[in-house]
Amino acid sequence: MNIAIVGLGIIGGSLAKAFTEYTDHRVIGINRTHATLERAFEDGAIHEIGTEESLKNADIVYMCTYPEHIVTFVSDNAEKFKKNCIITDVCGIKTEICERLTEICEAHGLRYCGSHPMAGKEKFSYDASEAGLFRNASYITVPCKADEEAVETVVSLAKEIGFKIIRKATPQEHDRMIAFTSQIPHVLACAYVKSPCCPNHVGFSAGSYRDVSRVASINENLWTDLFLSNKKPLSEELQILIDNLTVFKNSIDNSNSEELRELLKQSRLIKEGLGE
Repeated sequence: MNIAIVGLGIIGGSLAKAFTEYTDHRVIGINRTHATLERAFEDGAIHEIGTEESLKNADIVYMCTYPEHIVTFVSDNAEKFKKNCIITDVCGIKTEICERLTEICEAHGLRYCGSHPMAGKEKFSYDASEAGLFRNASYITVPCKADEEAVETVVSLAKEIGFKIIRKATPQEHDRMIAFTSQIPHVLACAYVKSPCCPNHVGFSAGSYRDVSRVASINENLWTDLFLSNKKPLSEELQILIDNLTVFKNSIDNSNSEELRELLKQSRLIKEGLGE
């Protein structure tokens, strides 16, 4: 297949490297910064430095840009895609973009199947990309109105580059779970490092500090878009977290050892019950 990847950051760059290293598919790179395209070509991550005009040759297009840019790009270039082309994305939110992309694609003879590779790092540029990023990772498909052939193509390609667990979800299911599994940890890490103790942590910290603070190395532009695009589910999960933290704080303030012990026990049992 001819695979076009629009946006060569950590995810788009890793997709390009994975497809060229682990499959026989041909990869076309499209990126706003030409220097990144040249590097990807020199690295062998892409077979062709593409432009919007290259879309006519792509069987499937991976949109790996910011949420709002995804919709704008597909809308502006809708007439350039090959008819019946599959368009997917790697966006961390779905409700806000799925309906709009489905509508655009249906109007132009294209097929949209949303997707979300559950892999990444705290770094976010092409320099951080790697072919093995997706090995044994989870992959979420959000088919919307895509036909079975399109969905199976997206799933099959994901398996070819190493994804192990494939899940299917509606846009709403996806966004609520992502608020909990991805967005809340990022908010928590950013709030955590704002403590006045943080600059003095060296020599006092070990694994716990690293685990909690790791994802505070954040792309503030991207995550601002993601947080606000998923405002309602994220706000609801934040309130649950705040309520739970308040219960812990109150038991500590009141020196209520029995209540505190029970809270810690409940948390341990929940974690152990998940088996991970």
